[in-house]
Amino acid sequence: MKSSLQTPPTTADVFGLTSSNGQPYETRHNLASVWPDFLTFEPGRMVRVVLIDDDPHIRRVIAGELTSDLRIDLVGQAECARSGKRLVSSAEFDVMIVDLNLGDGSGFELIEHMKRVRNHAEAIVISVMDDEQRAIRAFELGATGYLVKNAWFGSFPQAVLQVCSGGASITPNLARRLLQRLGAPSAAASVAAGEGTAGESHVLSEREREVLKQVALGHTSPEIAEHFGLSVQTVNTHIRNIYRKLRVRSRAQAVSQASHRRLI
Repeated sequence: MKSSLQTPPTTADVFGLTSSNGQPYETRHNLASVWPDFLTFEPGRMVRVVLIDDDPHIRRVIAGELTSDLRIDLVGQAECARSGKRLVSSAEFDVMIVDLNLGDGSGFELIEHMKRVRNHAEAIVISVMDDEQRAIRAFELGATGYLVKNAWFGSFPQAVLQVCSGGASITPNLARRLLQRLGAPSAAASVAAGEGTAGESHVLSEREREVLKQVALGHTSPEIAEHFGLSVQTVNTHIRNIYRKLRVRSRAQAVSQASHRRLI
């Protein structure tokens, strides 16, 4: 059953954000009609979400956005790491939205716990900190989203549906910086620095690097296929090769490993 909230404020209300003409941003209560078809998850089934944040006001705002979308079922909320761990262990859900700083613990711990007990679920980090290292650590643990709270107004349902559709959701400015890191020194520079040898199997082809950059931007396989004029099957083959070469099991881990090793 969906949570009942009376006229919840939008994230734009909380942070006082306005559009370029000085008017408040419109609350997005009917996004199903404007989002692309690939953000549908599984036909006939709502996406089940748990929300863990120690700030009750921010939690209420995000909950309001989630419950405004008919495709999302907010099945539980928690205000600390301890209650969050209980919620993750007891609830059936598809996506966990979790703050990194919870007072009595870390969101990193909850991501690790979630991957042990609900390995199929996706994790989206929310944080006030626009920090590359924290984002990379979250991706290494298995998160598929990293959103900066004051930059993701009105779009939390979109983030949920995006990660459930095989994509990633990253605050644009942070995604750009991560891509800059990915595109900085080449694999040859890493080899020279002692991070690998030329004979290692994890060196990516040019096309694999291009595909991985699109993955880092949060694009799904159909979107990447359309961008490069390829079939979805070919894109998925590239992604499987990337996994094999980087010895990872998820898109987020592939982006994190490539960034860490400076392979692209």
